Amino acid sequence: MKTMWCTVLVCAGVLSSSSLAAGKPNILFLLSDDHSYPYLGCYGNPDVRTPNLDRLAAQGMRFDRMFVGCPQCVPSRACLMTGRSAVAVRMVRFTSPLPAELPALPDLLRDQAGYFTGVGGRTYHLDGPATGGERGAPVIGGTLDRYDLRRFKDRVDYMEKGGAMKDFGGKLAAFLDAVPRGKPWFFWLGFSDPHHVWDTKGPRGVPDPAKLTVPGHLPDLPGVRSDLARYLAEVEHLDGDVQSVLDRLEKRGLANNTVVVFMGDNGMAMPHGKGALTDPGVNVPLLVRWPGVVRPGGVTRQLVSGEDFAPTMLEIAGVTPPKEMSGVSYRKLLGGEPFEGRQYIFAERGPHGGDGGMKPDVLASTFDLSRCIRSANFKLIYNCTPHQAVAPVDSQRDPGWQDMKAAFAAGTLAPEFVRAYFTTPRSTYELYDLEADPSELTNLAGNKKYAQVERELKEALTEKMVLDWDFLPTPLR
Repeated sequence: MKTMWCTVLVCAGVLSSSSLAAGKPNILFLLSDDHSYPYLGCYGNPDVRTPNLDRLAAQGMRFDRMFVGCPQCVPSRACLMTGRSAVAVRMVRFTSPLPAELPALPDLLRDQAGYFTGVGGRTYHLDGPATGGERGAPVIGGTLDRYDLRRFKDRVDYMEKGGAMKDFGGKLAAFLDAVPRGKPWFFWLGFSDPHHVWDTKGPRGVPDPAKLTVPGHLPDLPGVRSDLARYLAEVEHLDGDVQSVLDRLEKRGLANNTVVVFMGDNGMAMPHGKGALTDPGVNVPLLVRWPGVVRPGGVTRQLVSGEDFAPTMLEIAGVTPPKEMSGVSYRKLLGGEPFEGRQYIFAERGPHGGDGGMKPDVLASTFDLSRCIRSANFKLIYNCTPHQAVAPVDSQRDPGWQDMKAAFAAGTLAPEFVRAYFTTPRSTYELYDLEADPSELTNLAGNKKYAQVERELKEALTEKMVLDWDFLPTPLR
């Protein structure tokens, strides 16, 4: 596939506005789970084989700098559906439902553009925890039920009830069977891969760990290689599931009038990934195919945020995004029109999973309060609970983290990994030069050479926190 690099325009010879697809296209939103950039073949990663998603990328546009609003599933999805940060919509905690009074993408598409809307596959995560379970879940879930706070069902016309994480093409077919004749539709289909635990495999099984390239933010240890191999096997399994959906779309004769968006909800469940504000936690794949509008083979390095998804889909449907949405629509970018884009993206981190109370030994994987701002070349992370010891979300018992802990205990772990993963308290401020240090291992905060950059990022982050009514203190003194 010939790749064309551009930033403001997708490519030379862009499509004119008059050539854009007529009418309201259908929208198929395919969301993978815990999927970091660059783990698709179309991103140039030689270790993973994803021919179907690579073909989707070749038929549309590939985004290299898509950053979700949070490295965790619940707040990230709230951001995608509302066009605002999880902080602004009060969805930092997993135990919060999406407030009923806040407009979200599915109900806006239904109420203002006449779309038939639905959700299926993996849990959408926007109605709070179940009533059952351990610890505080019965009280929290019972409260949500008693006060009728679970309202996401009112935002969609179709909601899949139950269903195993297989036959995703069948899930799309069941939704399409429910769509009234002649109505445009929006369907959000969630996949479980490559979410931990890593126990599914693609056609070739688990890749040989010895032949993989270990990313720079992780030490080259046998356990790390083993975890990475199992993770890639799940990505390859996902590739087949996605194709089953695209095949069903084609069979129904709907491919030419459907915008297909493939995206990850947050990063991989390994150190520096899920639950962390470093790039592997928030930089995810994004592919968009829109026949007749998006020129095939386009690539962009524009900064794009999870906040931008909802306003973009609304504009595609002919709806003006509500002024409350802080997201920036990239609809013009898709059509090859001049596009100003973003100077910064922002992300937040809060509690993970059930609230569980504050305990002296709680790890950052369970509870952490932090914010970040990223420009094209620099990132500032603002840690408000730096005394929480670092640990990866979900994979603490897996070979990779166990090998890292053993190497640290033995004094054989390289200093940069000791600083990143085994130093407590962490720095309140972390500043990274992403061109010189893409692995985000050398903290430049407090370095006089970068004082102006640090100040600028703190000022921009402060502005964002004020506009979002953030409950944390701002980073400026």
